[in-house]
Amino acid sequence: MQPIKPQEVKARLISSLPPEVINVFNNLIQKNFNGTEARVLQKDAVKGICEALAISKNQAFENKLLDVEDAFREAGWIVSYDKPAYCETYDAYFIFKKPQEKSLPAKHY
Repeated sequence: MQPIKPQEVKARLISSLPPEVINVFNNLIQKNFNGTEARVLQKDAVKGICEALAISKNQAFENKLLDVEDAFREAGWIVSYDKPAYCETYDAYFIFKKPQEKSLPAKHY
């Protein structure tokens, strides 16, 4: 037996996400997409995951079902996550950004 490699941990975490979790995030991204990015509130994702899997909020967190960033990065999204510091009072959220398209260089005649 060999020690697990860092890239193997990432791959295992991604492959262990239930399809229902990906579906919840896909739907929330689609619903909130403005053409450039989608802001997905953590509370909406938790609610959808709990309903889809018939689990509690605690189970969703304990099973790391909100750790979807790497899966969506592999799908081509730029993903960030923000949560309030101890002195702040806003809802935690994910941002899924569409990568900027590389523009072709202008032709000079």
